[in-house]
Amino acid sequence: MANAVVILGAQWGDEGKGKIVDALTEKADVVARFQGGHNAGHTVVIDDETFILHLIPSGILHGNKICIIGNGVVIDPAALLSEMEELKEKGIELNHNLRISKNAHLIMPYHMAIEREKEKSKGNKKIGTTGRGIGPAYVDKMARTGIRVVDLLYPEIFREKIEANLKDINFLLENLYHGETFTVDEIYNKYMEYAELLYDFIDDTDILVNRYLDEGKNVLFEGAQGTLLDIDHGTYPYVTSSSASAGGVCTGIGVSPLKIDTILGVVKAYTTRVGGGPFPTEIHDALGEEIRKRGGEYGATTGRPRRCGWLDMVALKHSVRINGFTGLIITKLDILDGLDKIKVCFGYEYNGKVYDEFPKELSILENCTPIYKEYDGWKESTSGIRDFSKLPPKAQQYIQLIEESLGVSVDIISTGQKRNQIIIRRNHFL
Repeated sequence: MANAVVILGAQWGDEGKGKIVDALTEKADVVARFQGGHNAGHTVVIDDETFILHLIPSGILHGNKICIIGNGVVIDPAALLSEMEELKEKGIELNHNLRISKNAHLIMPYHMAIEREKEKSKGNKKIGTTGRGIGPAYVDKMARTGIRVVDLLYPEIFREKIEANLKDINFLLENLYHGETFTVDEIYNKYMEYAELLYDFIDDTDILVNRYLDEGKNVLFEGAQGTLLDIDHGTYPYVTSSSASAGGVCTGIGVSPLKIDTILGVVKAYTTRVGGGPFPTEIHDALGEEIRKRGGEYGATTGRPRRCGWLDMVALKHSVRINGFTGLIITKLDILDGLDKIKVCFGYEYNGKVYDEFPKELSILENCTPIYKEYDGWKESTSGIRDFSKLPPKAQQYIQLIEESLGVSVDIISTGQKRNQIIIRRNHFL
C-alpha cells in the first residue's frame, strides 16, 4: 500500500506539476515541498479562477490538507507572507494546515542584491536567474553562514548573525560591485516583523512528516523546477541551486528513501526551457512561436517567454535513470492538437559521433544536432478528454511511444488547464 508519493519535473521545469499535485492531493493527507525558492511558480485553475503558488504547496487549495515547507526550501519571508495574504483574500484558510521547517534557510535582502550584481557583471554569459536571491542563499547555506527560520525565534542570535554576515557582504557590494550596502538595523527590524507574523507556522517538520508516514497517512512530496535543472544532474552551470531530483526529497524533508513508495515524473508532451543554457531540440522557426502561444508558455513567476522544442528522449532517459520513476505523467497533450507532423528526438550527433545518452559536456549539448523521427499528428482535439480510449488513435500511439521508449508506464495524462481535464490510468495512494 503506497502512502508516500513523489512528484518531480522530468525536464527543465514548467511541466505543469502544480495541476498534477492539486489533482492527486484529493487522496493525500499531507503535501510537502522539499526544495527551491520562490523562483518556482505552480499554476492551478479551479472553476475558472487561477491560483499561482510560489512557496506554499499546491495542496493548500484543499482546505483539509496539511502543507509543509521543508528544510530544503529557501524562504523569502516577504514573498511567503505576500502569498499567504493573497490566498486569504481568495478565501483560503491558513492556520495549522501550513507548517514551515525550522531548518529552512532564509533569503536575505543582500542575497538579492548580490545575485543581481553578479548577473549584470556576466554580460552575455548570464545564467538567466530570476534575481530573487535563491542561489546566494544556497551558497551561504553550504558555506555555513546561512540564517535559518529557527533563528527568527531567537532575536539576539539572529542579530549577531546579520552583523557577522554584513561585514563581508557590505565590503563586497561596495568594493567589487559599487552597489548599495545594508545596515544591521534595517534588516533586523524588518525580519523581526516577519518573525511575529510567521511564529505560529514554524515547526519541526521532519518529525511531523515521519510521524504522519508512520501513522499510515498519505504524503505527497512536491518538487520545484525539474531534473535537468538539478545542481548535480542538470545542464550545469545553467541549473538551479538545489537538488531537484529524487535524492532531494530525503535531504530536503528529512525522510529515509526506504519510506518512499512511488516516484512520478512529470513530462510535458513537448519540451520547454526558460533562460539560458543548452536546448538541443529547440524549435527556432514560426512553429516554436505557435507552440508557445498555444501553450501559454510564459513563466508563472517572471512572465518570461519559454523556449519551445520537440520531445527529447535522450534527456528523458537520463531523468528516468536518475530518479527511478515508477510512473510518468504527460501534460499539455492538447497543445499538439492539429499539428501535421510531430518530431521526437532519439539521439544527438556531434562531430560525427551519435550520442544516445545525455552528455555531461556543455560543449556537446550546445552544438549537437538532434536526430529525429517524425510521426503523423492526430489533427483532432484532445482537450478535456478524460478517457484514454477516447483519445485519437495517433495520440494514443504517441503516449505508447513514450512508454516503450522509456520503459515506464504513463499513469496520468493532462488534456487541459482545468482541474477535471485529466485522464487517470492508474490511481496512486492505493
